[in-house]
This record gives sequence, structure tokens and C-alpha cells, in this order.
Amino acid sequence: MAHAKDHDYHILSPSTWPLLGAMAGFAMLFGAVLWMHDVTPFLFLAGFVAVLYVMFGWWTDVVAESRIGDHTPVVRIGLRYGFILFIMSEVMFFAAWFWAFFKDAIYPMSEYVGTTYVRPEIYHVDAFHLPLINTLILLLSGCAVTWAHHALVHGGQRKDVINGLAISVVLGVAFTCLQAYEYSYLLYKGWEFGNDTFFSAFFMATGFHGVHVIIGTIFLFVCLLRAMKGHFTAEKHIGFEAAAWYWHFVDVVWLFLFLAVYIWGVAQMPGTH
Repeated sequence: MAHAKDHDYHILSPSTWPLLGAMAGFAMLFGAVLWMHDVTPFLFLAGFVAVLYVMFGWWTDVVAESRIGDHTPVVRIGLRYGFILFIMSEVMFFAAWFWAFFKDAIYPMSEYVGTTYVRPEIYHVDAFHLPLINTLILLLSGCAVTWAHHALVHGGQRKDVINGLAISVVLGVAFTCLQAYEYSYLLYKGWEFGNDTFFSAFFMATGFHGVHVIIGTIFLFVCLLRAMKGHFTAEKHIGFEAAAWYWHFVDVVWLFLFLAVYIWGVAQMPGTH
């Protein structure tokens, strides 16, 4: 039940989530370093589980705050600005991988001074087969999210919102499954996760995008559950709006990856067969 407010701002109660989140994040990252040095993977896994717990608990509180009326118009503006800044940080994150890929493709350098860099012979990826199918899947999922958003904003039937979100979630899962199949096939054909900058740039750029697809799919699935419970209205749906923005960002990044990595990058590699 919503409660009356005599001001437009949300005064937060003391919370342990920021401290727990910082501790969990430190444990996960420090554990990743230990795992990379073949010490133990358990600290990373424990930190990862703790991060998931903090995310679930913290965002559950945020949803509860919105349900009781704490997300006033002023608060919703702040939440939108905050999420826009988050997406901008994500843009710069992927800009680093694009920079690494283009730099290595245009101006490759040898690992050892005075030697000639020899690119690896790779299995050529046809951009207009599986990568094109995944591109169409993501674009269709973006259309489904837009349909659901339009139905919500313009007072359409809740059934349209639910159907649009359900379609987008199914397509997101399909994209992840097809990318996993693509990775397994490329590794079978001799591609490697490391040992060469081309392989590293390819798997890091497309792999991190795949992680974002998984996160976005979970984001949309949570919105689907909330839509089924009637949490969203035409005026108050900041959680849905954030999920839609995130998913469209994921779509746009993939379009750049498809053009830069699959069409231009792989095709121009010498020694492809």
C-alpha cells in the first residue's frame, strides 16, 4: 500500500547492502586473481554467490520502495539519469574492446622486438550464416520489447505487455544457446581463447556481449514476472524502462560487433580457409 509523502524526495533508511556489496565484489575479484594463478576457485565462487545475493536483496528493496510510493516523479528522474550514466559507462567498456580489436587488425605488433608477427591460420567464419541468424534474433527481441513498452505506455492490454516480454526472453535465451554452439564449433576448428591477440579480442568482445545478453534476459524475465503481478502502470514503470534501454543497448553493440568483427575483421584475416 502506498503512503502519503509531504515532499518529493526519498530519504533512505540505513542499509547494509552497500557494505555487503563491496565486500562481496572484493572477494569475487580477489578470488578471480587467485583462480587465474591456479590457487583456488572457491573464493571467486563464494564472492560471486554473495554478489548475486546482494543484488537480489537490494533490488527487492528497490521494488518494494516503488510499491509503497517512494518513487515520486523526482525520484524517477534521478533513477533514469543514474541508469543513463550506467549505460554510458558500458559504452566506454565496449569501446575498449573495439579499440583493441581494430588496433590489432590495422597495426599488429610482434610480441618480441625485432621479430615478425605471423597471424594464426584460422577457420573463416561466414558472417551470413549463424552470426546473421543471431543478429536477426536480437533485432526481433528488441522489436518485442518495443511492442511491450508501447502497449504499456499507451494503456494497451496487459496481455500485450506480457506477450512482448515473453517473446523477448525466449529470443534472448535462443541467442545465448546459439552463441554457445558457435563457440564450441570454433574451438573444435582450432580457435583458442588465448595465445594470440586476434583470438583474445574476438572472444573478449563477443563473450562480454554474451554475458550482457544473459544479464539483459534475466532483467527482462524479472520485468515479465512483475508485469504478470500488475506492478507496472503507464505512469510508473521505471524498472521496465531501464530493462528496455539496456536491451536496446545490447542490440546496438551487437550490430557494431557483427559489422566490425564478423564482416570486416574475420574476413580480412590472412590465412583463412
